[in-house]
Amino acid sequence: MSIKKQFLKNKPIVKVTFEISKEMAKNASTINLLSEHNQWTPIEFKKFKNGKFKIAENISMEDRQGFQFIYQATSESGEAFTLLPDDAYSYVDNGMNDGGKNAVVVFAD
Repeated sequence: MSIKKQFLKNKPIVKVTFEISKEMAKNASTINLLSEHNQWTPIEFKKFKNGKFKIAENISMEDRQGFQFIYQATSESGEAFTLLPDDAYSYVDNGMNDGGKNAVVVFAD
């Protein structure tokens, strides 16, 4: 899994690209990004022929220093499961009393 940030020069926006390898996707048929930057509305990753998943989002930096997110995956059999990137800035309790975590991206390098 990888997370790449690209800061736009003339706007307070960062383009964040999320990529999940075939191996890390654990045979998922679909993966959605759920993030506080858009009120946790699912955004579907594009799945490539080689099994990799990828998505890029332009995120405003005006009111935030970063954001929390998770990857919600669905297997071929329809089973839902959560993936967390191994390269997030940090991880925080998701507040759901299930011991789950959310990944965190911060904008400052």
